[in-house]
Amino acid sequence: MITYQLLIHLPKPISLNVGKIGFIDFPKGHYLYTGSAKKNMKSRIKRHFSKNKKLHWHIDYLTILPQVQIEDVLYFSEDECSVNQKTAGIIPVPGFGASDCSQHCISHLKFIE
Repeated sequence: MITYQLLIHLPKPISLNVGKIGFIDFPKGHYLYTGSAKKNMKSRIKRHFSKNKKLHWHIDYLTILPQVQIEDVLYFSEDECSVNQKTAGIIPVPGFGASDCSQHCISHLKFIE
């Protein structure tokens, strides 16, 4: 399994309906989203950059927006939750990207600015 983080830039604040989580106010700034893939990592990352996709994961609701930019992708050999727990930042949305989290992370999205 390979872990990755997406460095996401949101140039202005938005209010967004994130599936079952509901409406969330996202302040402008930078976010780090931590995820992983057991296989087909290139396809997973390519999917994150796509603006035309079926909304499957929480992060999809954010990355389909035209104003949202993925500025960088970082890769790690550690497991997803360990990387996420070592990442500093503010949790803007409890449960975001963590519905299947085995280590009970509060969120896999961090606001870093």
